[in-house]
Amino acid sequence: MRSKRVNVLLGLLVCVLFSFSCFCISRMTQISNKLLNCKNRILEFKANMQHLKNRTDKNRQELIKALNKIKHEITERDILSRKLVEKKVDTLIINETVSNRFEEFKSFFPHLRKAGKIYPDIVIGKGKTGASFALGIPTISRGNYSYLKQTLTSIVSAMTLSEEKDSVVIVAISDSNEDYFNYVVNMIKKQFKKQVNSGSLEVISIPTIFHPNMLDANLSTEDSRKQSWEVKQLLDFCFLMLYAQPKAMYYLQLEDDIVAKKKYFTKITDFMHNITSNNWLFIEFSVAGFIGKLFRSEDLTEFVRFFLMFYKKKPIDNLLEDMFYMKMCNLGDSLRKCVQKKKHSRIQYSPSLFQHVGIHSSFPGREQYYKDFFY
Repeated sequence: MRSKRVNVLLGLLVCVLFSFSCFCISRMTQISNKLLNCKNRILEFKANMQHLKNRTDKNRQELIKALNKIKHEITERDILSRKLVEKKVDTLIINETVSNRFEEFKSFFPHLRKAGKIYPDIVIGKGKTGASFALGIPTISRGNYSYLKQTLTSIVSAMTLSEEKDSVVIVAISDSNEDYFNYVVNMIKKQFKKQVNSGSLEVISIPTIFHPNMLDANLSTEDSRKQSWEVKQLLDFCFLMLYAQPKAMYYLQLEDDIVAKKKYFTKITDFMHNITSNNWLFIEFSVAGFIGKLFRSEDLTEFVRFFLMFYKKKPIDNLLEDMFYMKMCNLGDSLRKCVQKKKHSRIQYSPSLFQHVGIHSSFPGREQYYKDFFY
């Protein structure tokens, strides 16, 4: 009986142990699954954190790029703003200087004293300065005829690239005719685009208020109309001289109905480099009227003052002759001595480099056939 009970108890114990083992195994499996699940969640969390970190780094880099771009744009705007301010200041200084030069006219023309500051209207130009030569060409309507395009083509086509860079050609429109004004501006913009873009060709307009009241187209006699035309021509030359003065070392006076010889500019520069005398008053590269006269820019104010003192008396080319005798010849000098001085102070280049080609004058109704026979 005892043996039977022991067996029963052992069986029960085995059942209990088996059940307990099964329970333990089940619990261990659950715990293992939970640990595995927890591990997976930890790995997922770490992956999310890494992704978030990568995204944060990317956002940070993008933010740095955006901030650098903003900083660059602010710097660029600051530089541009300073340049604009400097340019505005420079323009004001230049305008003030221009105004001071043109104040000369108020001493001779009372009607300008109430006009405020006198400025040329700069139609085309980039404010070029520091050149060796400024070439001035005043122009006015000749009705149905115009030689300006031919003149400019002859002038600029004979220059090398380096010569063009070392010069500035200034066309001064002195005409209230709006059609002629538009013709000149449009023609130059179209035909001489390269020179306009480089700043080597400028167009200015002489203000109508500049001319005195005596310039009346309804004057009764031909002599009075001719005098009025000569006065206007002289004043236009003076205005152009003062405008060109700060732009170059030398000023060459031309007209709008001339042609130039090939390599004329090279010949002028070579001549100026090899000239031995420093006592010259002006140099003639043409003997026709006021064409081809070369001046030192620093002397132009003195010439303008003299021309304005006697603007009603003689045409400008005759006044140039008078100024030579007044400035270079003493009262007691003999004619021979004065002629000798002329050779050294009024130098004539030969052969002439410019020829007059305009038949139809800017003086209404007049035709002119004079030529430079030294050309």
